[in-house]
Amino acid sequence: MRHIRLIAATGTAVAALALTACDNGTGTEDEGAARPKATVAAAETNVSKSPESSTPAKDTTGTGTDSGATDASPVARTDVPSAKPVASAGRKGQSTGRSVVLCNGTNTSVTAQLLSRPLNHMLLTVKNTGGKTCDLPYYPVLRFDQMQWVPQADESTQPQSVVSLAPGESGYAGVLLSAADGSGSGGMTAHKLTVGFQGMTPNSDGGPSATPALPAKGVYYDSTLKVTYWQKDLGAISSW
Repeated sequence: MRHIRLIAATGTAVAALALTACDNGTGTEDEGAARPKATVAAAETNVSKSPESSTPAKDTTGTGTDSGATDASPVARTDVPSAKPVASAGRKGQSTGRSVVLCNGTNTSVTAQLLSRPLNHMLLTVKNTGGKTCDLPYYPVLRFDQMQWVPQADESTQPQSVVSLAPGESGYAGVLLSAADGSGSGGMTAHKLTVGFQGMTPNSDGGPSATPALPAKGVYYDSTLKVTYWQKDLGAISSW
């Protein structure tokens, strides 16, 4: 009996030691100092509100949008420079303050002359017959008979500035009527020519047109028909 009581007492002591050493209120063994729950909760709160997690990631791609965006729209470029019309280059009216007078059918005389060289070419001459200097922007707008299309200009002949004609001065433009090798299509002979003038912006109306006389036999042209820009110097298009 004494042996049994000793074993029971020993078991009670061991159980008490176990409860003292192991029970930290959670039923698990505490191998070190317990971390207060309030500190853990505060740390988790700080992490969720930290600038690193709440601020969108900076763009490192050069696209100008945040990496966290899910519905990014393309950004329209605004740094692309626009092409300037030839009429804005070297405008005398802008530097002298004079009012601009456009050359057209009311203050000029216009002639159309077929050339023997180069082949299939024609020369347009515009003479200022008015009392004021006039401007000849861009290139002539040609129409043979009832033609429904407009011949394009050879961009390589664009001058550095607008052609200005003092009273009595002349300006020139070359016309390629047809391909010398016969590669053009839709060829026909015209008996009437209308020369249109442009304003200071492309394709704008420069005033009344002119109707220079054509040879009695007419003028043959095809789909390769094109013109030069107006020139102050005839030599600029003499070999065009």
